[in-house]
Amino acid sequence: MHCEDKYHTTVVMARARDNQTRQIQEMVTNVEKHFGDLCQIYAGYVRKTARLRDRADLLVREVHAYADTEIPNLKRGLKCFADELAKLQDYRQAKVERLEAKVVEPLKSYGSIIKLKREDLKVTLTARNREAKQMSQLEKTRQRNPSDRQIISQAETELQRATMNAARISCQLEETIDNFEKQKIKDLKKIFGEIVTVEMVFHAKALEVLTAAFHHIEDIDEEEDLQVFRSSLHPPDFQSRLDIVRANSKTGSKKQTSSSFTLTTIL
Repeated sequence: MHCEDKYHTTVVMARARDNQTRQIQEMVTNVEKHFGDLCQIYAGYVRKTARLRDRADLLVREVHAYADTEIPNLKRGLKCFADELAKLQDYRQAKVERLEAKVVEPLKSYGSIIKLKREDLKVTLTARNREAKQMSQLEKTRQRNPSDRQIISQAETELQRATMNAARISCQLEETIDNFEKQKIKDLKKIFGEIVTVEMVFHAKALEVLTAAFHHIEDIDEEEDLQVFRSSLHPPDFQSRLDIVRANSKTGSKKQTSSSFTLTTIL
């Protein structure tokens, strides 16, 4: 192949590698941005879920405290209700831990993975810059010493060496990025699958627990509690005294009626 043709081919291949490297850079930057955003947002979601669990724990304690002040049937129903809410918070805690381990941590790990890919890109760019420098050097040598074949040949040899090195490193980068893309797709499927699974398990358990809590509240016997409450307003000793007063009142009334009847008869 003629030297000019060979040089032209080298230039074309170099530009193709430049485009490829630029595309890889954009892809890595895109993953870095969006994985970072996903990680930050989901970490916030997990923190809010944990705070919701904490508030619900306070609610459970308050229901228990209030139940201790109530009449037996209502007390029993409220305590069973609170126990079910406590179970729900245990499931919520498990949800927090699973999301942290199966979603947030895998997303966070991409920070280190992206750093490695940027190092690979840096090596590639260094090789490309060296190739571009040798290409420029050859062009200058041809302009300054067009008839000095030895100097031109040496510059061409340096360019060829730089081009081969750049091509080798670009090939390695392409293979590395291909593996990265393959792993990224696999990880995304797993991460989002875990999100769905964790949420489904929690909501299934929540439905089960909340159903039981609902039944505990529904099973509270209102009439029985009202009887207990009314009885508490009239304790036994008070009721006995009330019965005596009522009996005495009736006896006095009868005596008064009898006296009136006798007086009338005499008159």
